[in-house]
Amino acid sequence: MKLLVCISKTPDTTTKIVLTGDKSALDTNGVQYIMNPYDEWYALVRALEITEKAGGTVTLINVGKADNDAIIRKGLAIGANDAVRVDIEPQSSLGVAKQIAEHAKTGGYDIIFLGKETIDYNGAEVGGMIAEYLNLPFISYASKLELDGNTATISRDIEGGVEVVEVATPFVVSAAKGLAVQRIPNMRGIMTSKTKPIAVVPPAAFDDLAVTVRYELPKEKSAVKMIDPNDMDELVRLLHEEAKAI
Repeated sequence: MKLLVCISKTPDTTTKIVLTGDKSALDTNGVQYIMNPYDEWYALVRALEITEKAGGTVTLINVGKADNDAIIRKGLAIGANDAVRVDIEPQSSLGVAKQIAEHAKTGGYDIIFLGKETIDYNGAEVGGMIAEYLNLPFISYASKLELDGNTATISRDIEGGVEVVEVATPFVVSAAKGLAVQRIPNMRGIMTSKTKPIAVVPPAAFDDLAVTVRYELPKEKSAVKMIDPNDMDELVRLLHEEAKAI
């Protein structure tokens, strides 16, 4: 079984959002970066569990510059066999999906894993785009995945319940909470990760159609207004005149 796990670098969840002067990007001064938790805790770990049971390899792929190597090494420390980094600064979900798909075309992967979304943009777009570029089935929000030969039975969260589907490899799947249990790199994993290969490859030519031009922070919330519980006239007035403008 040959598995590919897509990983992203995201700001730590405690990061305060500050934009650059021209509002074209996040101000990265003092920002602590981590591997996207949905990629690390669920996608990567479930891929490792599959190869530990059925044999095979787990390859990581990341789209980014050299400062992403630290989070790639963490994935290798957790247990991945090797990694590929496409050497380009990502500009959009579409661009990231294109670069991953170009590598995967010739990789012969049985399953392509990624987290259901990144915690910075929450777009949940890349998985479907990869599948479209490769003409593969895509199953999103997987909370359980079991393999029987080359057929997977996947439970996925839907509104109001759980849907169970079957799909034959190869396919693309995005991982949600419940697919696996987080693993912490041990000392042996950390040491061996230093010798595992990270192949740095040039990006495929691509005319990106969805580059972000500018960000805007949401308006600050107004102060809470306390109303006397006996003053219903004032409450009605505020609901009519102010609440509807929020």
